[in-house]
Amino acid sequence: MEIQGKAALITGAGSGIGRATALRLANDGATVVVVDIDEDGGRETVGRIEEEGGRAAFVRADVTNPDDVRAMVAFTEETFGGLDILHNNAGIFSVQPRFPDGEPDDWLPMLEVNLRGVVLGTFYGIEAMRRRGGGAIVNTASLAGLVGYAANPVYCASKGGVVLFTAALATLKDELNIRVNCVCPGVVDTPMVDRLREGMPASLKEAVRRGQGFALAAEEVADAVVGLIEDDSLAGRALRIIAGQPRALSETPPPAQAMPAL
Repeated sequence: MEIQGKAALITGAGSGIGRATALRLANDGATVVVVDIDEDGGRETVGRIEEEGGRAAFVRADVTNPDDVRAMVAFTEETFGGLDILHNNAGIFSVQPRFPDGEPDDWLPMLEVNLRGVVLGTFYGIEAMRRRGGGAIVNTASLAGLVGYAANPVYCASKGGVVLFTAALATLKDELNIRVNCVCPGVVDTPMVDRLREGMPASLKEAVRRGQGFALAAEEVADAVVGLIEDDSLAGRALRIIAGQPRALSETPPPAQAMPAL
């Protein structure tokens, strides 16, 4: 897909990967709707885009709320004439307590934001892209969605769900001219990781400090997102991104054929 002149919507764009993607798409000629629950961060992203000569607008939305998601998509259509690109990026991560310690309220939000938010965004995004005649969706999953991560099984479940949800939508390329793919980065140097580090035990902080050389910059992930948008051949794929290694498409199972009517 040619990005110049397209309308994009990015969730979690008040910082980190979302902001980096918003800036990159705007620099490449897209108009951008910035979505976040952090109003200050979201408006700062819009300001940075406008400072560089781009066009953008901010919408505050909770990606777990169907009404908010429907409204952010409608806003994009009303403001910029349609929706061509959707980056379902909003996500959260919690460290303590480790599952199965604690209570469901400690880990249920990860499933709500990381998986439910992606499903809702895709659902309403597809409605808009049908009206547009096609589009490209990129979901932010994680390396933890491809490999086991014993320190946070629920986070793995939420991101693994995104990987297989994405794979199952590969048929939309031929059916609706809508391509859905996902990025699976390892550790990314973002404000969310900084906040998590503050609450870590000293031993874990030291381990993270030693591993900072293996952290990705948010801009590296944004570059991968743009690559998936531009490559019209890819659908249902998960792109593995690890610092210091070449990007690689993971082997995800092809979607099963529809079950016959019973």
